[in-house]
Amino acid sequence: MPELPEVETTLRGIEPHIIGKTVKFVIVRQSSLRWPVSPDLSKSVTGKKINSIARRAKYLLFSTDTGRIMVHLGMSGSLRITNDQKTPKKHDHIDIIFEDRTVLRYHDPRRFGSVFWIPKGRSHSLIDGLGPEPFSDGFDGRYLYQLSRGRKAAVKLFVMNSKVVVGVGNIYANESLHRAGIRPDREAGAVSLKRYETLSLEIKKVLIDAIQRGGTTLRDFVREDGSPGYFKQRLLVYGRGNKPCRNCGSGLRETRLGNRTTIFCVRCQR
Repeated sequence: MPELPEVETTLRGIEPHIIGKTVKFVIVRQSSLRWPVSPDLSKSVTGKKINSIARRAKYLLFSTDTGRIMVHLGMSGSLRITNDQKTPKKHDHIDIIFEDRTVLRYHDPRRFGSVFWIPKGRSHSLIDGLGPEPFSDGFDGRYLYQLSRGRKAAVKLFVMNSKVVVGVGNIYANESLHRAGIRPDREAGAVSLKRYETLSLEIKKVLIDAIQRGGTTLRDFVREDGSPGYFKQRLLVYGRGNKPCRNCGSGLRETRLGNRTTIFCVRCQR
């Protein structure tokens, strides 16, 4: 599933190709995604200029003078830039075609994504109530510490909760907790302020590192295969269950928390 860094890379990859351009028309080949594509999408955006693109959590928001297109890539979705001469493939469900013949193409084999139209002045239930962005001023160790008081849930599940903070997916939660030296199964309410200060910094660093590594793949958004070339990172723990810890050499333990793969070092994390 595309996580926050992948979505941010998608934004940066497509942004220069469509900002300031006017939509000529929209083709919806398959409207049955996780939620039905907004039936008024084509009528609402045809003739409108894309003024800006923003990211909220893992949602992309394309702004016009009259509203926003909100896109979620789901588990297998992707966006790519092509042109109106490129024949769509089986899972190319939506084309937004601009006056200069540039095409923003939505591809989603598993159809777990979503595309909504949000009229100007309105919000959407999927983004209402989300926690702060991890790079915002409102996200720091004190925020995590105060919100965690009395919580018995594992700290890993706590930071993966999008109502606490957005964008800390499974891979990045594993990596951040390892860097911070915190066991993922420790109760959130038992973690000290000092350790939450370290964890908040490591979350920022891990996500920034992933975004920066994604920067070398932006050219892939205009390739025919549409592959954004997601991040090949040197992960410290994720995917390395039972292998030696890169810090101390002891075997990494693999377990499940919240039905998600969880890997940590019993010596380095406490």
